[in-house]
Amino acid sequence: MAWVEHTYSGPEALAADVAARLASVCRLAIAERGRAILALAGGRTPFPTYSAFAKLDLPWSRVHIIATDERCVPLSHAASNTAELQRAFASVAGVDITALTAADGDPARSEVHARQLLAHTTEAFDVVLLGMGGDAHTASLFPHATQLPAAMSADAEAAYRIDPQPLPLEAPFARISLSLPRLLHCRSLHLLITGEAKRAVLRAAQAGPDPLQMPISGLLHAPSAHVQIHWSP
Repeated sequence: MAWVEHTYSGPEALAADVAARLASVCRLAIAERGRAILALAGGRTPFPTYSAFAKLDLPWSRVHIIATDERCVPLSHAASNTAELQRAFASVAGVDITALTAADGDPARSEVHARQLLAHTTEAFDVVLLGMGGDAHTASLFPHATQLPAAMSADAEAAYRIDPQPLPLEAPFARISLSLPRLLHCRSLHLLITGEAKRAVLRAAQAGPDPLQMPISGLLHAPSAHVQIHWSP
């Protein structure tokens, strides 16, 4: 396990720096392997970074994006992470954004869809970018979900249906999430956090590796992990 913390004066500075880092990783991946594959989180915290990233000069037709997790809703639904990513990169010509769920959002079909998709995308992600909730979930690896132990295990499938317990009031949907091993199978791993309350959760997870109670700690304490943590007030 290892992590490096970067502190910024505010969300705009964080977004600009992380966007530049993503662009650098993409350029290297494209030069070495012909394309860059990114797994990107939804939620409010990362989207200023995506807006800054989308303004940078890249061969975007060689950039492929998948969500780290998705709500089981139709892709046209306002709660869809894929739809949010499409809006964030709407100004970019050629970028490929692949849906993690079935078009209608059915949870069972979406789990099958995600596993089939990832069976054809077995190489390491060039970037995994994650956020963290106040309950220490990351991606859609929620504490107390019945599927969490399987999704955190060393022999996990690439993706799982996750049913948060309880369902979040702001987004009361089943989810599809990349598993912990699939998130860790990457060349560059970034965790974006803002605010003092979430930094306190982060500190607790750093101090106590209890992945079933604080799923983010499973990421931070994984033997193979090297996490770039980006925090601003």
